[in-house]
Amino acid sequence: MKIALAALGIVYGDIGTSPLYVMKTVFDKDAGLPLNQPELVGVLSLILWSLMLVVTLKYVLLIMRADNHGEGGIMALLALAASSVAGRPRLRHFLLLLGVFGAALFYGDGVITPAISVLSAMEGLEVASPRLAPFVVELTVAVLVVLFLIQKHGTAGIGALFGPIMALWFVVLAVAAIAPIARHPAILAAVNPLEGLGFLVRHGWLAFVALGSVVLAVTGAEALYADMGHFGAGPIRMSWLVLVLPALALNYLGQGALLAAHPEAIANPFFKLFPDWALLPMVVLSAAATVIASQAVISGAYSMTNQAVQLGFLPRMRIEHTSEHEIGQIFVPAVNTALLVAVLAAVLGFRSSTALGAAYGIAVTGTMLITTLLAFFVIRYAWHFNFWLALFATAFFVAIDLAFFSANLLKIADGGWFPLVIAGLAFTAMATWARGRVLLHERLRADAIELGPFLASVTADLPMRAPGTAVFMNAIPGLTPTALLHNLKHNHVLHASNLFVTVETLEVPWVSSGDRALIDPIAERCFSILLRFGFKDRIDVPAALSALGHGIEIDPMTTSYFLSRATVVPTFGTGMASWREKLFANMHRNATAASDFLNLPANRVVELGTKVQI
Repeated sequence: MKIALAALGIVYGDIGTSPLYVMKTVFDKDAGLPLNQPELVGVLSLILWSLMLVVTLKYVLLIMRADNHGEGGIMALLALAASSVAGRPRLRHFLLLLGVFGAALFYGDGVITPAISVLSAMEGLEVASPRLAPFVVELTVAVLVVLFLIQKHGTAGIGALFGPIMALWFVVLAVAAIAPIARHPAILAAVNPLEGLGFLVRHGWLAFVALGSVVLAVTGAEALYADMGHFGAGPIRMSWLVLVLPALALNYLGQGALLAAHPEAIANPFFKLFPDWALLPMVVLSAAATVIASQAVISGAYSMTNQAVQLGFLPRMRIEHTSEHEIGQIFVPAVNTALLVAVLAAVLGFRSSTALGAAYGIAVTGTMLITTLLAFFVIRYAWHFNFWLALFATAFFVAIDLAFFSANLLKIADGGWFPLVIAGLAFTAMATWARGRVLLHERLRADAIELGPFLASVTADLPMRAPGTAVFMNAIPGLTPTALLHNLKHNHVLHASNLFVTVETLEVPWVSSGDRALIDPIAERCFSILLRFGFKDRIDVPAALSALGHGIEIDPMTTSYFLSRATVVPTFGTGMASWREKLFANMHRNATAASDFLNLPANRVVELGTKVQI
């Protein structure tokens, strides 16, 4: 129960705050949908059954079974899908591009969610006191700035409050809806799925357009899957089925009942559910709930960035661990700054939750569609299910995802371009970095010398042996690192012990300490060591080396770490387009120092550089 309460605070903030803006976005006057009893029932039926099919059936019951050693999320699913087709390089490459684009879309979602959530909560002030209406945007900006500024301090302290606050939020959602439903019980007809189908048939194109707003009710479904590693599938499922789903369903029905009796309440049907005396407390509670929703997405962006760096899709970044006890509590300054700038641009550019509703949805539905496609390859090739069974199950959800995604494509001109631009920039950076690393390694490999024969020639005419241990970080195992060549050339010494260490990130979230290292003796007191980490492991080379054994001793006072720092020089050729090579070179130059990323002691690191043309 305690874990389920914690899951409430982290997992359900995004989807739990959707009632703030869904109904008024669906029936926005510019959408052209008439506000009357049949249309209310039809729209509510679509919302309720979207929650049932997309969230409950697809994510809670099915997708959450596709865990990568207990971890979820699109990067974990991508690693699982890619490893399941490892023997098919072209298919694997396609899946990697698809998954990276899905991850890029998540950044677009990470911008819109804080903006629309906090802005919709602040708009409650317009209902409580119309005189405060001119200050809604300014107050939203202030809340968001404070939210992003406190990220560097971590959320461990306030995180304990998230669960109880969200539990109160969902209870209030349910209780506020009881009276309107009791006064207008005919709204319960929306529980019948035929009402939703009838609405689609009756309105055709207009209903298709409305789907672009209906999907806002299921934004946040990806969070259930992404946060599975923190809480486990059981508590997340229990929280959803016992509290979250019933509370959301009741609140949407309550808003529908209110609008059936008072159509003028469409200006803000969520806050109109409450009496005047409760409006200010509800604004405060809504603000708290939306901050929690934003926090979940921001933390998710940090986590996904960390995984993308580990898997080789982004350059090294400074990653700060904000908790001594929870390894997942991290802060990425570069991502925090970029998100803050983009979120403020969204708030100041769109200025209302209804306008932001047009921008919201396309990134979310794109990610949901890609998740479904990746799941097919896991079901078919990792779990070895019957092809036709896997295809049928996937096709059912692809049809739903495509309907929502296609409806949101209609909103590109009205704001949907904004998250797509963000996703496009993120995808370009990730794809360029991944391709650039391949080209860089190919060039290094072409110019390198085999390590074994080189050491044999060196030991045949042995130079002076310096005391202590030299650790040469080697990007490509089996090849001679340039740092060793420069050390011999300039210093004419070889250390008493030499370790040639390669760090490899596997397509699994965690690697046990027993499987961490592979050791291969290659000459007298010279060892080639492969250190393997999962994409959610914290990379700490000194700690991993100190646990090796096999007669290898790492004395912090006599061990030096040698890094080969390559300066990338873009050249005209067949590698990448000129602008992409320049982008890669700039990203490579500004990446966090390898010594920081590998947690090497700063006073024991020697960097020797070389220029590499790609």
